[in-house]
Amino acid sequence: MAIVCTVRKRIFHFNFHARTSRGAMDTKTSWFITIWDDEHPEVVGIGECGPLPGLSIDDVPEYERILNHVASAIKGTTQDLHALAASPDNLVPGNYPSIVFGLETALLDFLQGGQRVIFNNSFVKGEPIPINGLIWMGDRDFMLKQIHDKAMAGFMCLKIKIGGIDFEEECRILGAVRGRFGDAFDIRLDANGSFPDEAALGRLRVLEQFKIHSIEQPVRVGSPLLPALCEQSPIPIALDEELIPHFGLEARRQLLEAARPKYIILKPSLHGGFQGCREWISQAEALGIEWWITSALESNIGLNAICQFTAEFNTYLPQGLGTGAIYADNFRSPLTVINGSILHDNGAQWDVSTL
Repeated sequence: MAIVCTVRKRIFHFNFHARTSRGAMDTKTSWFITIWDDEHPEVVGIGECGPLPGLSIDDVPEYERILNHVASAIKGTTQDLHALAASPDNLVPGNYPSIVFGLETALLDFLQGGQRVIFNNSFVKGEPIPINGLIWMGDRDFMLKQIHDKAMAGFMCLKIKIGGIDFEEECRILGAVRGRFGDAFDIRLDANGSFPDEAALGRLRVLEQFKIHSIEQPVRVGSPLLPALCEQSPIPIALDEELIPHFGLEARRQLLEAARPKYIILKPSLHGGFQGCREWISQAEALGIEWWITSALESNIGLNAICQFTAEFNTYLPQGLGTGAIYADNFRSPLTVINGSILHDNGAQWDVSTL
């Protein structure tokens, strides 16, 4: 038996002009690791490696070279693949969390029979996971149309991206939402670090009137005002981008103890895969900090793995796992969103023939 490992690049195209406070996107690039045994080529494990441009710590020019180096190290390996799946970072040099995530997904998939089952749990058996409905930035009509559609689709929690247009206009939009829909759903805001330090607390006090559940990353990463802001904000703060540069148990512990946010938001592609997220969860829960898991614009391959990982935990909060439908050319999969939840439709089939 000899292990075969390949890497393939794929560019996905958005259904719309995706806009955040960091800019606009029309495409998203991912690389896919495939692993199989040359004696049984019908059993193939697939994992997705997809750093986010301008955000991921491993969004670097040498990314593809490093990924191919990792694939070469796996080819013909005599290592225990179960042990490698438990500690994939041992094979990945430096800080390449999205490669760790893709590698461990491919290994776990392969070891479970190559059926896109990463964790054989309640999600795979059809139990839904409540998710937030993601509202992308745009003009008033575009955002209100998205919100109306999500409300009609049964979402009980919306995540609205802000910080890309005029703050007063964003407040008018939020006012219109509450005026039209009342308290029909929780509203999470995602500022992507766009609030100036000197204006942050004032803006949070203005936003309080709209009954906001939480706000993600109101100020820039590394802002010295963050601990005081977490303490004084009338809206619970969730840390997102703030977590990205922190690797190692001690660095993570120091951040959480200093800032004491209400929530943290975890993305396996950004935080060292499943093992990295488990470490964040353990440290957060020890400090009474709650969390939820979010995809990072992965295709259905990565999203499926993250959903199954999320189902390994007991959590009551809606998760951020509904991004699969944003691509015009995503893989056909059993993932479907119904009544504000994502679920695995066991009557549907995967189609990964393009890989």
